[in-house]
Amino acid sequence: MHPREGWQPGGIRRRPELSRRQALQRGMAAALLAGGGATMLDACASYLVGPNDIPLPRPNHPVMWPTTGNKAIPNGMAPETGATLQVYNWVAYINQACVNSFAKKYNCKVEVTTFNTMNEALAKLRSGLKFDVLMGATIDVLGDLIESKLIQPLNHSYIPNIVQAWPDFRNPYYDQHWQYTVPYTIYTTGIAWRKDLVHENPYAMRNAWREMFFQPKYKGKIAILDDYREGISLGLMMNDIYNLNTTSKDQINLSLQTLLKLADEVNLQIDNNDYSEVPDGQIWIHHAWSGDMASSYEYMPKGVPVDVVGYWFPRDGKGPIANDTNTVLRSSSNPVLAHLFLNYLLDEPVAVENISWNGYMQPLDAITPELLVKEKILPPSLMSTAVLPQDFRRGVGELQLPVDADALWQQAWLVASNGL
Repeated sequence: MHPREGWQPGGIRRRPELSRRQALQRGMAAALLAGGGATMLDACASYLVGPNDIPLPRPNHPVMWPTTGNKAIPNGMAPETGATLQVYNWVAYINQACVNSFAKKYNCKVEVTTFNTMNEALAKLRSGLKFDVLMGATIDVLGDLIESKLIQPLNHSYIPNIVQAWPDFRNPYYDQHWQYTVPYTIYTTGIAWRKDLVHENPYAMRNAWREMFFQPKYKGKIAILDDYREGISLGLMMNDIYNLNTTSKDQINLSLQTLLKLADEVNLQIDNNDYSEVPDGQIWIHHAWSGDMASSYEYMPKGVPVDVVGYWFPRDGKGPIANDTNTVLRSSSNPVLAHLFLNYLLDEPVAVENISWNGYMQPLDAITPELLVKEKILPPSLMSTAVLPQDFRRGVGELQLPVDADALWQQAWLVASNGL
């Protein structure tokens, strides 16, 4: 699940309901967990393809997507005049001030339509809804977007600001030669804690993923994210397993049993309110997303200093890291403006303004923790929420899984979350 999945206007999250497809996957997974699924999973692990034989990109298995029958726009075209650029984005995932400044610069209108889940976005795009730009596309759906020809190849001549992005995104493993995507945000999953109430230091622990959570003395004050990939990944890392795309039934079950044991010991809570519950002291230790905690200072009670909130991500990079992408839809009526919009968001001053509201960092060379502190966007005590290039290179991606393995992950989480 994406950090913005389940957001409601006003920043309140809701726990998403199961779709019919998810229910079917979980039903199949229940049978697999009960037995007889090992052979199927072993077969899945031997190749990196998903539904309809779509490749599953991996850092050691990069993918260059085809462009046959799906051409980029020509060079040298002028921006469309009198246009309304239609942007499709997650809820609360762009600063309206940036939208307004783009509209003013290019003498156009911009309308932002929002979605709550990536499945919802894909379904609506497949139904024929037309937009110019899809923002926040996650890596795991790129194959579906390209195979379905919902997005178009990019003409790089309209996006010179790509030079401001980290080199990693000029030839990313999930989209070689950035044929279809430019980077948007980047974030880690770590641990947030109230340093005035929890005196243990995760940086001093051998495996903080385990040791910070297995603390019965903080019973009722510990929470993990309500997210099947993040939850099962946490259970894996508690057991020193850092293949967060494992198809091993035994490893998935080990994670499940670890989470159930944790629930028994600490009365574990499960929610996605990391950004508010740690600042206000409802929860003292929370599995957390970096972008959420970067904005947590906004939720501090009056008189409580922000430096009591800490955020940990392992210095060796052994933790989850993810990034979102921006794309131009094939249905675009304003493809030049759409390209220019992608380019605009890659410009450092615009990115700084966007981060000041959004909280989620953008992977540009000029965007550093020091700059964010200088611009008073980030408190010095939360500089650890900023993502560095080495974090991206060493971190572990939770990437698209083969269908059978994904069903096992979802079923394990269903059992774990019901047991919490």
